[in-house]
Amino acid sequence: MRFASSLMPPPGVRPQGPFEALGPASLDAALGRGLARGRVHEIYGAEPEDAAAVIGFGMALTGILAPDKAHPALWLRSRRAGQSGGILQARGWAEMGGAPGPALVGLVPDGMGLLRAAVDALRCSALGVVVAEGWGALRELDLTASRRLALAAERSGVTLLLLRPHATPVPSTAQTRWQVNSAPSRPLPGCAPGAPVFDITLLRQKSGPCGLSWRLEWDRDRRVFLEATSSALRLPSLMSDRLRLEGLQYPVQGASRSL
Repeated sequence: MRFASSLMPPPGVRPQGPFEALGPASLDAALGRGLARGRVHEIYGAEPEDAAAVIGFGMALTGILAPDKAHPALWLRSRRAGQSGGILQARGWAEMGGAPGPALVGLVPDGMGLLRAAVDALRCSALGVVVAEGWGALRELDLTASRRLALAAERSGVTLLLLRPHATPVPSTAQTRWQVNSAPSRPLPGCAPGAPVFDITLLRQKSGPCGLSWRLEWDRDRRVFLEATSSALRLPSLMSDRLRLEGLQYPVQGASRSL
């Protein structure tokens, strides 16, 4: 995979430091100042039906790591992820606080193609973040392939978010491994669905604490997570409520409906 020279950032423009603060002090402290750039971070769904939450959480992190056109995002999807996980739409991406205008979306035929494209993309320091979205068991992602991705990210300083909806965690060399599921949101006036809320668990972290959990609300305007308070939540609203308004297509039982 090659990238045109037009993607090269202006002279002197670089991502902000080796860490990106996510918001809550306890979360950033557990990560050692925030989410490490130039590393691989895996995101799994707690249940098979949490695929939308995995994608939504990935979009939120992309908004933090690539907030503008100086260092755009590249979102890679396997063909199976595209068929099973729905269609990414620019309007929904923007509603999640992202910058879809300069972003690139690539569809690859299979898991091997996904990993090869991710390694090539990580060699391009013009990118702010690379997202690689698989679906189900990714047998090609063994320890050797995982190490190759980690080395490419470390050398270029470009972060890789590896989205693993509908998959079971396996050993890897990732810096962090997360488990995500949807959580109730706060109501807005008129009973409109509130901001996306995620229950996240830090399953694994290199040289750091793990097994910690947070309930986070995504503030799309400030591109930061807030600690959600359970007293302000309404039970009927799930992550899918928000995505319904933001245009994410999600197939259900072989048919596609707009969530």
